[in-house]
Amino acid sequence: MVKRRALTPTEVVQRLVTAPGWKLSGDGASTAIEKTFSFAAYHEVLAFANAVAFIAQRQDHHPELVVRYGQCIVRYNTHDVGGISDTDFDCAAQIDALLA
Repeated sequence: MVKRRALTPTEVVQRLVTAPGWKLSGDGASTAIEKTFSFAAYHEVLAFANAVAFIAQRQDHHPELVVRYGQCIVRYNTHDVGGISDTDFDCAAQIDALLA
């Protein structure tokens, strides 16, 4: 199992600069990074959500997903450290690469 640590607020801000479209959401221990992905059709949203699930399983790090017509919201934080970790940003980059 990977040993994770919560990033400092400064580290989170520095990482957000390199993560286009991702923003902070929530507060305290529930603070997360979040991004909304838009699609033309519902089946595209579901295909994307399934690809995100594959990444989550491979990384053993599972985001909160909100799936609705035309959109999928992906929200990451690391519960076991009570904040945002490097793993959240690593997974976010892999998700962005799906649509690059």
